[in-house]
Amino acid sequence: MAKLTWAVWPALLASLALAASAAGLGGAAILAREDLPQNVPVTASISGSGSTAQKGAMDAWRAEFHRMHPDLQVNYQAHGSGNGIRDFIAGATAFAGSDVAMHPHEQAQANRRCGNRAVHLPMVVGPIAVAYNLPSMPDLKLSPTTLAGIFSGRITRWDAREIAADNRGKRLPHAGIRVFHRSDDSGTTHNFTTYLKAAGRWPDEPSMKWNRAGHGVAGSSGIAEAVQHTEGSIGYVEYGFASNARLSTAKVRNASGQFVALSPQSATKALEGAMIVGDGGDLVVEFDYMATGKGAYPIVLVTYEITCGQDADPLAQAFLRYAASNAGQSYLALYGYAPLPQDLLTKVRHQLGVTN
Repeated sequence: MAKLTWAVWPALLASLALAASAAGLGGAAILAREDLPQNVPVTASISGSGSTAQKGAMDAWRAEFHRMHPDLQVNYQAHGSGNGIRDFIAGATAFAGSDVAMHPHEQAQANRRCGNRAVHLPMVVGPIAVAYNLPSMPDLKLSPTTLAGIFSGRITRWDAREIAADNRGKRLPHAGIRVFHRSDDSGTTHNFTTYLKAAGRWPDEPSMKWNRAGHGVAGSSGIAEAVQHTEGSIGYVEYGFASNARLSTAKVRNASGQFVALSPQSATKALEGAMIVGDGGDLVVEFDYMATGKGAYPIVLVTYEITCGQDADPLAQAFLRYAASNAGQSYLALYGYAPLPQDLLTKVRHQLGVTN
């Protein structure tokens, strides 16, 4: 990992200030010399790892950040939220991407690694699509209890009475359902099973590890590819992956009784009324899967960057400030994400020291 000496710091600071101005932030909002903690090495490259759900956003952020100042490099390995948390705790990365908040024992380990509190910073809303491959049914509707039945293995055929009840007047094929799920420790799995538990009478406790029927596939891209090439299949995957693979996605019934199609707009509506439940600058978000907001698509996740609350790597801070800037948030819908609601984004910027 290359290191920058203090002699070249003024040039780096100038580069970051120019990038900040282009992103609509003042130079001091990105990084100021006096803000640097003493004895912390300034690095020309950093690494993060974790969530595959945020990979599309992360790739876009990294590319634009590098374009604005070519001497700086941010690397990211998308290999699941659980692995990302473990990498961060071990000190192998400057930040972790995770679609689920750390457990208390992980939080304690991360705090020890930081020497202060490790914090969760929500950066993007990731709608979870129920993707399927059933050419004869381009407009599939599914209720949460039907979804729970399919993914638990209780409903095994496409013309089952539960699916027929959700799709009255439609002709369903008498074909077996092939269920695909994540094989790795996945924040998407945790969020999906949390939703099914709250809304669909899912029989198990939410978990990052899949414990039910189906065929395991590693990573979000693996799920999208498996569904794309397997007729009669269904799986859960972030909207960006489903969209890129041109997969059909089911309309899901929300708590108000509406079958709602997935879009960035309908996903953002699901976060109305979300609450911050973390403390000490920790921005863990809690929202109600059973909220009755009109037009809200109910299966969403908030994906976090986990980093040290104090004395974080300066380059990591600069990169995260860019991700939270107007520029960083402005194009997320192009990649199948929903931008953070403004009130939540304001809290993230405050934690990162952005004043506008």
